[in-house]
Amino acid sequence: MSGGDWPPSGRGAALSPQGGEIGARGEAGVVLGGVRRRVCLTLGALAEIETGLAVEGLAAAAERMKALSARDLMVVLAAVLRGGGETLDVAGVEPREAARAVAAAFEAAAR
Repeated sequence: MSGGDWPPSGRGAALSPQGGEIGARGEAGVVLGGVRRRVCLTLGALAEIETGLAVEGLAAAAERMKALSARDLMVVLAAVLRGGGETLDVAGVEPREAARAVAAAFEAAAR
């Protein structure tokens, strides 16, 4: 999905300029590089995070995520973007935007 067809038809409500919750399935809207994107912490994203961080289980992933390296942050961001149906090369994303997007995905999943 590109940033131009937002919100996707039949899913969620429109985003505020700062992003926000967009769906009933734990999705969140974020802005990365000036483009609105959707992030979602799906089961697949969790499995991808475990693999990318080389940990076993959610408890180990949670412990590892307390102090993420830049590479770790890219792994987690890419996973939650894919969980939201997005494709984006995360290497050019600003670290602060990446951290906010990851936090938004986890906050939406907790609702």
